[in-house]
Amino acid sequence: QVQLVESGGGLVQPGGSLRLSCAASGSISRFDVMGWYRQAPGNQRESVATVTSSDMTNYMDSVKGRFTISKDNNKNTVYLQMDSLKPEDTAVYYCNAKGVGWSGPMDYWGKGTLVTVSP
Repeated sequence: QVQLVESGGGLVQPGGSLRLSCAASGSISRFDVMGWYRQAPGNQRESVATVTSSDMTNYMDSVKGRFTISKDNNKNTVYLQMDSLKPEDTAVYYCNAKGVGWSGPMDYWGKGTLVTVSP
C-alpha cells in the first residue's frame, strides 16, 4: 500500500503561480504512470497531466504551455508547476499513481488539495 499526500494548494490571483507536490510513502519508480487530476464542483474528475516511468509527459489541452509536471524519484515526489492560472483552473487537485504489481494492478489516489483562482 502506498500513500500519496498532496500539498501546495491555496488561493491565488489570476495570472499567478502555484506549485503542487505529491509525496509518496514508497518508491514511485515502481509505477508506470504518475499523474495529476482535478475535479471542480459539479464536474467529473479530469486528467490534467501525466508522466510515465520513462518521463514521457501528457497534458490536457487547456493547460498546455502553462502547467509542467515533473518527478523526483529520489524524493518519491511528483510536482505540478502551474503558471498563468485562470479562474477555470479552480478545483481540487488529486495525485494518482498507476502500475502493475506482483499482486495485480495498482491505482492509488491522494486526498487532494484545493486550488482557488480568484481576484
